[in-house]
Amino acid sequence: MIKPKLTPKQKALAINLDSSIYGTFAEIGAGQETVRHFFRAGGASQTIAKAMSAYDKDFSDAIYGKEIKNRYVTQNRLRKMLRYEVALIEERIPREKNPGKKFFSYANTVTTINFDKTSKGHGWVGIRYQNNPDEDFNEIVIHVKFKETNATLQQETLGSLGVNLIYGAFFYIDNPRLLIESLYDDLSTDRLEIDMIDFSGPAFKFVDNRLMSLQLVKMGMTDAVIFNSEGNNMLPADILYKKNIFAVRGSFRPVTCVNIDMFEHGLKMFNQDNACYKENTQILFEITISNLRASGDIDERDFLDRVDILGKLGYTVMISNFSEYYRMVDYFSTFTNQHIGVAMGVNNLLDVFDEEYYKNLPGGILEAFGKFFKKDMRVYLYPYKDPETGDLLTSENLKVHDNLKELYKYFKLNKRIVDIENYNPKFLGIYSREILKKIVTQDSGWEEELPAGIPEMIKDRQMFGYKELSFDVN
Repeated sequence: MIKPKLTPKQKALAINLDSSIYGTFAEIGAGQETVRHFFRAGGASQTIAKAMSAYDKDFSDAIYGKEIKNRYVTQNRLRKMLRYEVALIEERIPREKNPGKKFFSYANTVTTINFDKTSKGHGWVGIRYQNNPDEDFNEIVIHVKFKETNATLQQETLGSLGVNLIYGAFFYIDNPRLLIESLYDDLSTDRLEIDMIDFSGPAFKFVDNRLMSLQLVKMGMTDAVIFNSEGNNMLPADILYKKNIFAVRGSFRPVTCVNIDMFEHGLKMFNQDNACYKENTQILFEITISNLRASGDIDERDFLDRVDILGKLGYTVMISNFSEYYRMVDYFSTFTNQHIGVAMGVNNLLDVFDEEYYKNLPGGILEAFGKFFKKDMRVYLYPYKDPETGDLLTSENLKVHDNLKELYKYFKLNKRIVDIENYNPKFLGIYSREILKKIVTQDSGWEEELPAGIPEMIKDRQMFGYKELSFDVN
């Protein structure tokens, strides 16, 4: 029998009735929507040490300090609030008079939809808390984007989310996946998007935040998540805003010399075409959820193998549910109006020009192309060598369906599709599926087809099914 989910009032009451949980609420930007649930539930005096809203910026600065560029709806601001309030609890509530208390501080800093409805609203929500009175504090921080078009509704959504987070932090601490899922209790993805989550502290020392990010996409809570080469979760808006974006999509199982050759030469052309430089360009290696599910349910070990190798090579990774390329480019366009480049192989471009992919799109392939070939978007095409005939396929001799020939010529003529130059011909015979088979069966020669240092990593960590051969000495 499935246990029914608790309402925000029931969750707030359960926390209020737990005499060991005691802390503060600091909410900025959308009213005291979370703490309101605890006051109304009853028994709040056992839980709430303080509730405050420092709306005035001068008051807020006096308490938490000033922010760079006067930006208040930021992760940095939220973490300052959490740590300041926890330090204040420790200072003002003597431990000796409160044995067994698990202190916490809940905070949010948000902006709801504006009057003109040009900004839909977003914010940071978090909790810093103890699992046991004698342990250090844990932190859970999330970023949310509101989807409702009414400020009052957004405030109510924020209140429910806050209760869910606090309840999950204390009651689902041993099950972070359930904790993430519970954030949408009494809510829906039509009301709220969660596009970043971060766990830290002693209770989560064995939690890999990349796997937690994966859950957000897997559960449909967001379309894409991004983490850097160190494995840290990144807010998409922070790293993509007003940047030139160059993306490479693949399975990267494992990363091969073809992937790197395509990326490096494509990026070089992209930078030359658009006068881009490192500081104003964001590079992404993208893997789709459908690719991760290619052989059934997602294998988390396999997922980590792929992204660990990309991280070792210094690349930022995006996991998305964008099966179609146009959705990926359209997503990028929500953050930037600068140049976008996508490196891909011939087979991928043939998929782009396959009308079957767009049957469920009201405007069909024309709508898809309108979103894909944006004003400053360009495809950098890597050639394909037919293993049987030895023929080389490029944009010049690529065959598309008859009714799309003129459209293809238009994009080609306007240099929206360009061939990658100076590629290494010896890499054209490398296929990741063949390499994967060789890794599993211990065939020789696969090491030379991967970037330097990666074969050793695969062997040392026994990735992708690699196992050291053992010999019977008897």
